[in-house]
Amino acid sequence: YPSGNLAIIVTQERDQLICIVQEDELRTAKIRALFQSDGRSTCYYPNGDEWINMSIQGGQYLDQAGNRVRRWMWPNLSPGPHVPLSPIFISLNHHVGVRILAQDKIFISFLAMGRQAKFNMGAKVQASTASQLPPPTRLGEDELLLLAFRVRILHLFDRMRGCLNFPSSEQWNKMQPPMYLMTQAVKILELCMAADISDELRSSIRAIVNA
Repeated sequence: YPSGNLAIIVTQERDQLICIVQEDELRTAKIRALFQSDGRSTCYYPNGDEWINMSIQGGQYLDQAGNRVRRWMWPNLSPGPHVPLSPIFISLNHHVGVRILAQDKIFISFLAMGRQAKFNMGAKVQASTASQLPPPTRLGEDELLLLAFRVRILHLFDRMRGCLNFPSSEQWNKMQPPMYLMTQAVKILELCMAADISDELRSSIRAIVNA
C-alpha cells in the first residue's frame, strides 16, 4: 500500500498457490481475502464476516447480515441444469478489487499511485478431479479455538522479539508476521468453513486469528 503496509502475499505450498489480501493497517495483519489455486477462495467484509465463498463446485455471495444474495454452480461440474454466474466485482478497499467472471477467471487487481498489478487466481477444475478430492477435515469447537489462540500467541511472541531487537525504533511495529503463521491462519479459516459450528463462534475465531 502507499502507506508501506503489505497488501498482497502470493506463496506456494506444495503444488498450489495461495494469494492473501491484507487490510491496510499497521498493527494487524487482518485477512480480507484468500484465494487458492485448487478452486477454494473466500472474501471477507471489513468486520471479518464472510462476503464471498467459492469452492470447486460453485460459490455464494452473502450480504453483511449473513443472508445469501447469490449462489451459483460452475458449469463444468454440473451434470444437469445449473445456476450460471453473473459477473461479480467487489472492492475490498480503496486499492484492491476482485472481479469474478468464471471459474478460471478470478482476478485480484491492485491500484495505487497510478500503477496497477493484476493476478488471476482462477483455476479450471475438472469434474473427475473434483470427485477424487478427500472431504475436508472437520474439527470440534475446542480444537478450532485452541488452534486460533495458538496462532495468536505465536504472533504476539514474534512481535515481542521484534520489540526486543529494535527497542528504540518503531521499525518492529511494521514487521509482518512470519509466513508460516500466515499459512496457519489461512488453514484455520478453511477449517472453520468446513466445521459444523455457529456463525458466532466462526466470527470469534476469525477475530482471534486477525487480531
